[in-house]
Amino acid sequence: MTTDSMPQQSAVTAQRLNDAMKRLRARLRAESGQHATGLTPTQLAVLASVVREGPVTAARLASLEHVSAQSIAQSLAVLRAAGLVHSEPDPQDGRKKLMSADPSATELVGKLLAGRASFLARAIDQVVAPDERKDVEKAIKLLERLAAADLSGGGI
Repeated sequence: MTTDSMPQQSAVTAQRLNDAMKRLRARLRAESGQHATGLTPTQLAVLASVVREGPVTAARLASLEHVSAQSIAQSLAVLRAAGLVHSEPDPQDGRKKLMSADPSATELVGKLLAGRASFLARAIDQVVAPDERKDVEKAIKLLERLAAADLSGGGI
């Protein structure tokens, strides 16, 4: 392979990876029952962050989700209206609000995550041969490295 074809091959690989991840995310949403919640994937991601991190400020949520403050505000408004989150003044800074999850939200997120994990475990058991399990572990490590890649300073 020539060095000229390396960037092209990387682009093809990147597109295949992106397509595979999109299909897997869609399948996980369907298998977990996420569609039945009536919430968007973004709203559910914000809700999961509130469950995991709460009580938490909207600014922290925006940072965690890599979205704008406006996007977080929109998601939180929907989640508040659904009774899944509530806010209270930050005892250390009364100008800020801390978002907390309702117990029903914790239950919902737990159910969705369990549904996803159950599907993946069944799929691995049925589709991945025992001698390929190490390959799945390698793929997970590679995906984790890709997710953590800092490309701003050049190099990994």
